[in-house]
Amino acid sequence: MRRKSFETMECPIARSLERVGEWWSILILRDALSGITRFDAFEANLKIAPNMLTRRLNALVEDGLLERRLYHERPKRYEYVLTARGRDFLPVLFALVDYGNRQFTTEGEKVQIVDLETGRIIDPVLVDRATGAPLTGASRFGFIKSAPDGAPQACERDAATPLRASSRGRA
Repeated sequence: MRRKSFETMECPIARSLERVGEWWSILILRDALSGITRFDAFEANLKIAPNMLTRRLNALVEDGLLERRLYHERPKRYEYVLTARGRDFLPVLFALVDYGNRQFTTEGEKVQIVDLETGRIIDPVLVDRATGAPLTGASRFGFIKSAPDGAPQACERDAATPLRASSRGRA
């Protein structure tokens, strides 16, 4: 069965999922952000089949999140280095770590984020750039999009009101 493509959708969440929504891709980016660059290291750390790893690495290169660089001529060997687009995924990983620790580990935090220069444990929080206010409270925030003239307009579902996140799990 062929999977639906989100590439032409206007929603930035859907467009992002088109590139990194497959779980192997997210785990490869996690490892790349941790400093892994070589195929054999990805394979060993993820315990992933080589053909699957090849497909996912090629897709991440094609989508501009990784760059493939030759590091050995005979035999040809490549490393996979994060691009600026790939490095921009780091806050998403921080959010997933925080969410996973809060929602899916009954015995407490399994992974912590640490400042490598100071050793201080980091407590990630998403904030509004303009005010510094934490973005919490699902019923307080909604989604709008900009019209071609730059004016905000409601997202696809209901043209009269912005999409709102509901505490009942519906948008």
